[in-house]
Amino acid sequence: MRLRSDMPELSGATEWINGEVSKSDLIGDKPTLIHFWSVSCGLCKEAMPNINQFRDDYKDELNVIAVHMPRSEKDLDLNQIKEVAAEHDIKQPIFVDNDHALTDAFENEYVPAYYVFDAEGKLRHYQAGGDGMKMLTKRVNRVLGKETK
Repeated sequence: MRLRSDMPELSGATEWINGEVSKSDLIGDKPTLIHFWSVSCGLCKEAMPNINQFRDDYKDELNVIAVHMPRSEKDLDLNQIKEVAAEHDIKQPIFVDNDHALTDAFENEYVPAYYVFDAEGKLRHYQAGGDGMKMLTKRVNRVLGKETK
């Protein structure tokens, strides 16, 4: 997915956990962070406290949506996804993408992966991997119009 691309429709979910949202719910309101993760991804679990901190610190300024992207057959178990989400305090809406509908729409290949969209739904930042939370914070703050040191 290229910078300034429009946010894809959030359609094709196997299931939504913690409530369902649509693209129209997100556009025009505030910027959105969409993060891809998987139950079998250690880096995702390590990064989750940081994502939860984003969710909590920016709750009035930023939408945070999780996308569970299975990496193998074992990752398709909905009960396991719900258990891991509860263990790691994932309270934001989770798009369960067992058919890779959203994964394909985003052309995403990695977990964890982070997509930051501005309030108009244009992609402003993308990064993958467990590190780089400072960069993600900087980009989110830029989209929010906040100065960072």
